[in-house]
Amino acid sequence: MAGHAVLEVNDATFDSEVLQSEQPVLVDFWAAWCGPCRALAPLVDAIAEEYNGRLKVMKMDVDQNSATPARYGVRGIPALIFFKGGKVANQIVGFVPKEKITEGLDKLFA
Repeated sequence: MAGHAVLEVNDATFDSEVLQSEQPVLVDFWAAWCGPCRALAPLVDAIAEEYNGRLKVMKMDVDQNSATPARYGVRGIPALIFFKGGKVANQIVGFVPKEKITEGLDKLFA
């Protein structure tokens, strides 16, 4: 379900891929059965292309990984969590237009 600029992350690789990343990271918490998650996927792919080189974009399937979503209090999906310097910088829950996501990203780079 991830585009070529979007990488899959799981509970085992989360700390090294996300928290220890030199770049800011956007993690999309999703599930295959979730309609709004599927609707959001092309927007996340477009953002990955647009911010390529400045932002790491990852997807985590909440059905296959429960520890990380629990650690970050993910109760509803889709959930986009922005990480900068290993810390949560922003988060968006539910389907939102692309502009809302880019607004959140622009705060990361400000």
